[in-house]
Amino acid sequence: MNQKPLVSCIIIFLNAGENFFTEAIESIFAQTYDNWELLLVDDGSTDKSTQIALQYAEKYPDKVCYLEHEGHQNRGMSAARNLGIHHIKGEYVAFLDADDVWLPNKLEEQVLILQRYPEAAMLYGRTKFWYSWTGYPEDLKRDSITKTSTEFDALIKPPMQLICHLLDQEIYPCICSILIRRKVFEEIGVFEEEFRTANEDMVFHSKVFLNASVFVSSKCWDWYRIHPNSYWQSAPTIIRKDNQKVERLKYLTWLERYLSQQEIQFPQVWKALDEALFPYKHTPLYTLAVFFQKNTNRIKKLVRRIGKQILPIAIIRFFKSQYNIGTTSD
Repeated sequence: MNQKPLVSCIIIFLNAGENFFTEAIESIFAQTYDNWELLLVDDGSTDKSTQIALQYAEKYPDKVCYLEHEGHQNRGMSAARNLGIHHIKGEYVAFLDADDVWLPNKLEEQVLILQRYPEAAMLYGRTKFWYSWTGYPEDLKRDSITKTSTEFDALIKPPMQLICHLLDQEIYPCICSILIRRKVFEEIGVFEEEFRTANEDMVFHSKVFLNASVFVSSKCWDWYRIHPNSYWQSAPTIIRKDNQKVERLKYLTWLERYLSQQEIQFPQVWKALDEALFPYKHTPLYTLAVFFQKNTNRIKKLVRRIGKQILPIAIIRFFKSQYNIGTTSD
């Protein structure tokens, strides 16, 4: 076995700007693990980021490759990731978005884990939601690290990870956290190009969780930058929440179709999916259920008050005696 297998690192970008993009690239050059290649995939940028990528490819031709769609098209995040995947040479693949960063030991430690667990198709760790990049003291308090409901530092077999995610017991791994074997793309396919923006990683991870074992680490190797121009932060709050609901339904609908097409037989997955789809398929009933859940005590008090007013005192005393809830105060 090659003790230092090649890792193909893919950064997709669209008008990434200068500072964030350069910082992301430099975090790869800062890796303690040196056997990597970097594929910079341009999804139709019109700012300086194209020139930045070309400069890196020219300066480091043995390490960095610049890629773009025919005619410099913008085809979306999934298509951009797939373009990178089609050109990889490495045994392992890692993704980094153009506004995020890796910690220096990311590749070295993750490669060792995949070598130690040959049955693991992919691994991921915890991700830092990085607000403090601004340098403001108040943003330092906003930084947080993702948690998981599954066991840390363990190999999780299918389909448990998907079930946990469908039931909202934890968030999907950030794309910048994973390291995945190249052969996984050959076995389960690549990213679904109908998902141009949101949830493209969630869709791909769902396919992995259904078909392969995944190692979940307690370590944090990546910082996910939260800034005004990131996808979910760029719209007003109300619009953002509506978009999230729309994208969530699109994802769940895709998953329902995928499970049927692949003839997936995991009953637990179908049950979890039905629960996840319930709010969308039965919106009035779900809204009513949420209302009752949030107002249980108030509703109980109201029912008692109405009961005292309309039921004969003898009946009230009967129910209280039957259910051992005390005597009636007239």
